[in-house]
Amino acid sequence: MKRIASGPRARRWMLAPLSAAVPLGLGLAAPPAARAQSPLETVVVTASRLPQPLTEALPHTTVISREDIVRAQVPDLPSLLSREAGLQITSNGGLGTATSIFMRGAGSSQVLIMVDGMPMTKQDATGTVSIEQLMLDQVERVEIVRGNVSAIYGSGAVGGVIQIFTRRHEGPPRASVQLEAGSYGTSRASASIGGRQAATAWTLGASYLTTDGFSAIDAKKFATANPDDDGYRNRSLTLGLSHEVAAGHTLGLRAFSSQGRGEYDSGSSFDAPGDVHTRRSRLGSVQVQSDNRWTQAWESMLSLGEFRDRDINAQTGSFDFESDARTRTRALQWNNTVALAPRWQATAGVSRQYQRIDTDEYEKSRTVDALYAGISGTAGPHSVQVNLRHDDTEGVGSKSTYYLGYGFRLTERWKAIASASTAFNAPPLGYLYAPFFGNPDLRPEHARNQELGVQYAQGVHVLRITAFRARLRDQLVYDFATNRFENVARTRNRGVELSYSGRLGRTDLRASLTRQDPRDEETDQRLNRRAKTLASLAVSHELAGWRLGIDWRHTGERPDAAQTLSDYSVVDLTVRRSIGRRWSVFGRIENAGNTRYETAYGYRQAERSAYVGLQWQADL
Repeated sequence: MKRIASGPRARRWMLAPLSAAVPLGLGLAAPPAARAQSPLETVVVTASRLPQPLTEALPHTTVISREDIVRAQVPDLPSLLSREAGLQITSNGGLGTATSIFMRGAGSSQVLIMVDGMPMTKQDATGTVSIEQLMLDQVERVEIVRGNVSAIYGSGAVGGVIQIFTRRHEGPPRASVQLEAGSYGTSRASASIGGRQAATAWTLGASYLTTDGFSAIDAKKFATANPDDDGYRNRSLTLGLSHEVAAGHTLGLRAFSSQGRGEYDSGSSFDAPGDVHTRRSRLGSVQVQSDNRWTQAWESMLSLGEFRDRDINAQTGSFDFESDARTRTRALQWNNTVALAPRWQATAGVSRQYQRIDTDEYEKSRTVDALYAGISGTAGPHSVQVNLRHDDTEGVGSKSTYYLGYGFRLTERWKAIASASTAFNAPPLGYLYAPFFGNPDLRPEHARNQELGVQYAQGVHVLRITAFRARLRDQLVYDFATNRFENVARTRNRGVELSYSGRLGRTDLRASLTRQDPRDEETDQRLNRRAKTLASLAVSHELAGWRLGIDWRHTGERPDAAQTLSDYSVVDLTVRRSIGRRWSVFGRIENAGNTRYETAYGYRQAERSAYVGLQWQADL
């Protein structure tokens, strides 16, 4: 199982006024010449399976656009998500090391990750998707939906859903190339090309990253660990193709692949200083899809896809070993949308998943069948969203879930929102059947969630404040008393989260603040590695042709087993300038204050580092 991070004594930034005020997570704005997009123009699909303006989504939803990704300049998905409300990232060091994500206190196995509508489910004994292998060069946008949404997406959507959309090129054919180099012997290159010609749109992209890395392990805490630097490299590919075969009928193909290879540090007491740990990871998906408008009121989407995740871990030295775990998920989905009346829509569909795990020690598979339906719309000041779903997981049992959401427009700018929902998480095949510690009698985790919130939307400004209460029973944990997985824990979390994005003159702002209290109900202890306070503030300002950015992130203290990890704040700086119509130069300084911190006990994070790059792009 993976070990994941949260930090030691981190030097504090004297930013108490920001903590007392509403921290505005500084967004990395649109280009100087670009018009800020109104929230009414930002369309999301993950909150209900229906395209809708961001401000109409009842679940707390935020969007990270391609412009945001470009201006953030960070290479991987975990670094990008660490700036979002309710999300906490922990890792065992630098790029490519084992990483976990907590959303509203829910663990990685309780957060559903999707790519272009394809669920990424990992069936080994970690149950944790390898998000550290997802680079951003070929990502178009990311949609984040918080809270129980199993009634829309099924198992795993306890803390919420993160959906990644790969690059799409519309309009005239266009090409771009980007090069970057910096600290720790890091270099990065990416290229993409695509566009639309008549009824056909296509996209092709590739990226490569390599770094010498650094030694994350703290030798004072793990004296037997190897203190050498831990390098990493990643190769990623994306492909998109769609063709309108007739008016209202489109066939599409989407595929992505990410292959990572690197060394990592281990805190095992069985290690010797000369031992070398390596990891090879390969994950990707391929999906074919048919979008059809059968009538003016009825649209449907039929898709067939496969997701694969393979992890090979090896150690050479005093105790040689190699493990190889291969997850495969095939999914057939048929989704239908029907316009019932102006501003009212219904959705209904069926899906079947085939899940399989292959290791050197065991092979297991199962099917998951689901039937779902939903309705959403507005009438005067009232907004309603209702979703129902029934999942039948072979060998585990069936579960029905619901989402009930209501919004009331108080004024033209203010809206009150309330919701209640349930969710579940089926145990991965590795939890059930892994030799020695698997438990075939495990039950799914069950969760309930209630929310009250208020939203302000005006022009480019969107402010969302949400109070939430979540409870989970039958939590899946490794029980050291029985030396196997068990349903033993009951947890709860209560909190308030804030997200804001907007623009003031030439300055773009993006902010988040989370206050929560995730606890084990039986022991009343705070859940491991969960912080009570998370905050971010990002500012991006255009000045004399330069785009200057500053990003501040704060994580409060949190327990890590018998240890307490100190709170920390990190500041990143970015700069970008366009040279003519085709060229731009950029650079960033990560951890500008050189804060010493950990996100997992004994595993240090990177010190101050600097990177510079060059980009070329042009219409063909």
